[in-house]
Amino acid sequence: MTTTREFYPEERQQDILRLIAQDGRATVADLSKKYSVSEVTIRGDLQILADQGLIMRTHGGAVTVPQSADLSLNLRRQQQIAEKERIGAAAAGFVSDGDAVFLDTSSTSLAIVRFLKTRRELTILTNSLAIAQAALDMPGVTVVMTGGVLRRDTVSLIGTDGLSLLSRYNIKTGIFGAHGLTIPEGLTDVSVGEAEVKSSVVTLCRQVIAVIDATKWGRVGPASFARVQDLSVIITDEHAPAGLVEQVRVLGTRIMQV
Repeated sequence: MTTTREFYPEERQQDILRLIAQDGRATVADLSKKYSVSEVTIRGDLQILADQGLIMRTHGGAVTVPQSADLSLNLRRQQQIAEKERIGAAAAGFVSDGDAVFLDTSSTSLAIVRFLKTRRELTILTNSLAIAQAALDMPGVTVVMTGGVLRRDTVSLIGTDGLSLLSRYNIKTGIFGAHGLTIPEGLTDVSVGEAEVKSSVVTLCRQVIAVIDATKWGRVGPASFARVQDLSVIITDEHAPAGLVEQVRVLGTRIMQV
């Protein structure tokens, strides 16, 4: 069905991304008719999204990025390195001496750890073996691991049975990365097991901070774990899509672009 609404280019690109995430694929011809713009314009939109790693171009259209490409921690650590460093430094500013903070298994959360080296009497709660290892040389930090089943590709422990230990702590801040963020679906993950852990922990945190670079805006993973309304702060980079950023800001969530 052709849409009569006039979109700004960024808004159209985010809507195209939503459609591809929902249906798995889209053709240039169909998108051209839907948005009443030329096929040349649609190809340009798809190329922009592909350059950001959000979709894969195909002959005559585009498809979603294979989920397996997003799972490996080693692969994710090599993507958007500069952006993650800036986001990590900004997120560390929300962590004070004496806090209990939860860090999830995302590569962006891992980037935060080195900025916490000078903290004292800090307790890091996590299901990430990589984060625990990164904190080995931090004498002022106590690391508490949740239990669970080892997930090798994310170097983490999953399963909600191992989360009972967290109820002993007053968790001031939970910091979470995500596969994607949209308004209807909130923060999403490609792993249902990871999302179950995150969803449970979100309810235990006094403030919830999302750490996502620009490539995550408009993406949708199979499993949601937090609503936009659950988020106290979103820390992202300056390339995050302005239209979607403003829509989230209107809902009352603070957004920091670094």
